[in-house]
Amino acid sequence: MNNYLPGTASLLEELDKKLMVLLRDGRTLIGYLRSIDQFANLVLHQTIERIHVGNQFGDIPRGVFVIRGENVVLLGEIDLDKERSTNLEQVTVHEILEAQRIEQEAKQEKEKLKARAFKERGIVHQFDSAHDDF
Repeated sequence: MNNYLPGTASLLEELDKKLMVLLRDGRTLIGYLRSIDQFANLVLHQTIERIHVGNQFGDIPRGVFVIRGENVVLLGEIDLDKERSTNLEQVTVHEILEAQRIEQEAKQEKEKLKARAFKERGIVHQFDSAHDDF
């Protein structure tokens, strides 16, 4: 018989495991799950924020991180063997932040061109930079 735990109680099996958490704002956090509560609020230890741009990534150390449960979009255990064998290139924090800035500027320029094209056709197009990935 399976030991099924309903709702957030099922996260008890993930305690002390290395997890990846995707947040509503698009950030990706990786750390060890140390605590949860009935609202799925999480406490991650040795947390890093991982930023991906193309085939590169950079990690920003964040330490202990408390995440409000309503901000979690996706949560999963990291396969430590597969984490080591990836085709992605790790770069410095400075390099990945610069690459992210350039990528965001390119997206904004593309949205401006799209808005201009819509305007020329008499369509009002509103751009929401906070939710452009969703």
